[in-house]
Amino acid sequence: MDVSFLGGPRPQRGVGVVAPFDFALDRELWRWVPDEISLHLTRTPYVPVEVSLDLARLVSEHETLHDAVRTLNAITPEVVAYACTSGSFVGGIAGERAMCTAMTMAGAVPSLTTSGALLDALAELGVRRVALVTPYTVSVTRSLEEYVAEAGVSVTGCAYMGLTRHIWKVPYRQVSEMAHKAVRADAQALFISCTNLPTYDVIPQLEAELRIPVISANQVTMWAALRRLGTRAVGPYQALIDPAARFGPVRPEIPGLPEVRGLPDEEQQQEGWT
Repeated sequence: MDVSFLGGPRPQRGVGVVAPFDFALDRELWRWVPDEISLHLTRTPYVPVEVSLDLARLVSEHETLHDAVRTLNAITPEVVAYACTSGSFVGGIAGERAMCTAMTMAGAVPSLTTSGALLDALAELGVRRVALVTPYTVSVTRSLEEYVAEAGVSVTGCAYMGLTRHIWKVPYRQVSEMAHKAVRADAQALFISCTNLPTYDVIPQLEAELRIPVISANQVTMWAALRRLGTRAVGPYQALIDPAARFGPVRPEIPGLPEVRGLPDEEQQQEGWT
């Protein structure tokens, strides 16, 4: 059979993605990507450590990033994204910038991280007050709060799950429940942290219920990477990606939203607050 009329596959533009060894949501990343873009994923080496600040530091060491980016050089991506939230906020803003520099030097291409993309997304949406949902322990969640505060953004409420493994198995229902716990009436947006936490399908639902933009780790990573290429991510009814889906500057009061601010003190933790 002569198939020469097909002309071969269409040209593709590449986005290199460096993910932690336990990243399990490759397919979710692809859902934000238009047809003309290919994702080229590589992972950091395995270390026998559960999700924690220690793990965040291990998977973001500059030598590790250098080796990971070098594995992508042969396929010449146009941009490289480090897809890990905790690994890119654990060193603060200066640490995140140093990671981007290290990756760029290793691959000679523009580089970004999830946490850097988060700050870019908040700026894009004009957000100065944000609510947070994380699957992390209290110590990792506090580190995220500190990172956001360092950027001049106030955390109005926060809910966390206390997980140290199998984060990709969390169902949408639980993500939604945590979102409603975290969001107060003064929040301008909600950020759902961790690239290993599924969020794609729940974002439009939460935006409709909460009437504020809802952004997530994987979403901001793909949004920022594709913006570097001059193209848009694919995300119907997601305020970050579709300006037509954005809300006005004043958010109406929503009866029944809980008064949750910041992280719990030790007594609240013992009572099982999440």
